[in-house]
Amino acid sequence: MDAPLSPEQVRRRNWMATLAKSVESDLEDAWGELGLDPGFTWLRQPEFGSTMIRARAGGTGDPFNLGEATLTRCALRLGDGTAGYAYILSRSARHAELAALCDALLQTEDFGATVENAIIAPLAAAQTQRNDEESRRANATKVDFLAMERGVSLTSKVAYENQGYDKK
Repeated sequence: MDAPLSPEQVRRRNWMATLAKSVESDLEDAWGELGLDPGFTWLRQPEFGSTMIRARAGGTGDPFNLGEATLTRCALRLGDGTAGYAYILSRSARHAELAALCDALLQTEDFGATVENAIIAPLAAAQTQRNDEESRRANATKVDFLAMERGVSLTSKVAYENQGYDKK
C-alpha cells in the first residue's frame, strides 16, 4: 500500500500539473513579466520522446493501452543546487525549460512565493476557466436518453405531470 503524500509533495504535484498543462504562450508571458534570469546548468537538456497513455474502460475497469503521445522532458539545477524537472505532453523544449525553472524556483525560500503568485496562480485560474468553458460546451450537447424514450424533456416534465406522461 502506498504511503500518503506529505503536504509539500501534494503542493509540488499540483504546481507540476499546472505547469505541464499550461498554454506555452501564457507561461512565457508570465515568465517574462516576472523578470527573473536565474543561472542554471542542465542535468538533462530538453529531449523529445514518447510515452504510452493508459486508460480504464468506463474509468474504473481494467487498464489498457490507449496509445502513444509525444513528450518533452528536461532537468536542471540552479546555482544553489535546487533541481527542477519538467515533463510536457508536446514537443516544446522552451515550455519544458520554463516549467523546470519554475519547479526549481518554487522549491526555494527566496522565490517560491513570488513564482507561486506571479505564475502558478494565474495559470491555474486560466486552466480552471478553460475547463469550465469546455464543460459548458459539452453539457450543451448532452442528451438525456430516458427523456427521449418518453418524448418528454425533463425540463418540461412539470407541464406533463398528472397527464399520464410520467407513468410507463
